[in-house]
Amino acid sequence: MKKKYAIIDVETTGGKASRDRIIEIAVVIHDGNQILESWESLINPETLIPWNITILTGINDQMVANAPKFYEVARKIVELTEGAIFVAHNARFDYSFIGEEFKRLGYTYTRKQLCTLRLARQTLPGLYAYGLDALSRHFNIHNQARHRAMGDVQATIKVLEYILQHEDNREKAELLINLGIKEAMLPNNLSLELIHSLPEACGVYYFHNDQNEVIYVGKSINIQKRIAEHFADKTEKARKLQEQVHDISFEVTGSELLALIHESFEIKRLLPGINRAQRTRSFPYMLHAYRNEQGYLCFGIVETVAKTRRKLDIIAEFPKISSAKGRLSSAREKFGLCEKLLNLSPHTGPCFHYHLKQCTGACVGIESPEMYNERAQQAKEYLCRIFEHNFFIIDQGREEEELAVVLVEDGHLRGYGYLERSESIADTHTLRSALKPVSGNAETNRIIARFLSDNPKIEVLKF
Repeated sequence: MKKKYAIIDVETTGGKASRDRIIEIAVVIHDGNQILESWESLINPETLIPWNITILTGINDQMVANAPKFYEVARKIVELTEGAIFVAHNARFDYSFIGEEFKRLGYTYTRKQLCTLRLARQTLPGLYAYGLDALSRHFNIHNQARHRAMGDVQATIKVLEYILQHEDNREKAELLINLGIKEAMLPNNLSLELIHSLPEACGVYYFHNDQNEVIYVGKSINIQKRIAEHFADKTEKARKLQEQVHDISFEVTGSELLALIHESFEIKRLLPGINRAQRTRSFPYMLHAYRNEQGYLCFGIVETVAKTRRKLDIIAEFPKISSAKGRLSSAREKFGLCEKLLNLSPHTGPCFHYHLKQCTGACVGIESPEMYNERAQQAKEYLCRIFEHNFFIIDQGREEEELAVVLVEDGHLRGYGYLERSESIADTHTLRSALKPVSGNAETNRIIARFLSDNPKIEVLKF
């Protein structure tokens, strides 16, 4: 079956699809060899056009005052592009704007996509740049209407035609259209159309087998892209997925932190078979507390499994033994504890820090258990907590007008949820009312700590 391409360009009031609006659109239907149909229109964005956009495009408020609003041309766009591959130079930009306009109308717009920018990078290695201006110079394309929708579409068509002249490039284009997936690698019950219909949004996704059991849970900042990667891979895990997956479901979270947290809880709740390695690998080293024969409160590090850990007073869990030892060393310095009672010193007799007068002699019985254990108990409470403060994390929600909220209190995750952006985040009662209560654990603490480290500008409200 011959392919049909819808080469598209939009001019907009700005660069953010969720905030800005389309002011012009052009669509040309092409079969890979010739133009079949063309259409273009100015669009009334129902907002003012910024002066810098007018300078760039030449489109001003007067020009769009009597132009159709997007909802008036929406049906035309759907009909024109039905069954066609959405083609644009930097397709993510144009596709996101059109998708957002349809979203405002309560409609989900999905099409297979081909980005000529990405295609040019793959098929024309070594060029200095791959923007539309650079490629126009490379192919000697004369664009008399740069930054106008039809002018840029016509230039994009020429780029596409030049690239598709070569059979090898057609195969590379096909792979880009299919998100890197060879159709033979897809599970029998799944289609490329289903993959293309998945959201390009942050969230958690679920793979189900033919009994509707969840066999894998994952998270991604782009659900569609990550799922496509699973079926394009040639790893052992990918092979299992290709053999076993019968259906896909997902939950958009907006916030990457909420996706990480929700994925963690869902893996523990559902125990999906293909996630097994992830469940067992994370925190093998346990920091536990116990009393020795003399009555001193001691701490130790063990690598343990579920059966033995039930017998231990577990304080914290760590991915590496060096992390656990580092945490104990920190407690020794902070509370003046004895490194022998922390099991950090293998030697008999007084500990090294006793000679430096940094240990008060519990290791040789000079300090009584009662006196020592007061500080050791404080250290135990300290070791239980990664976070010293209570705080809320405020992040982007599932929609532009929504916020994601995470609560950390008494050293652990206590809840997460969503709040309307219009509500006050200064009121802790309002924030708490938006939360789903949960009991955090060592893994969720690690997730939050790493997220905060990687995102130092994220909004944190201490209380």
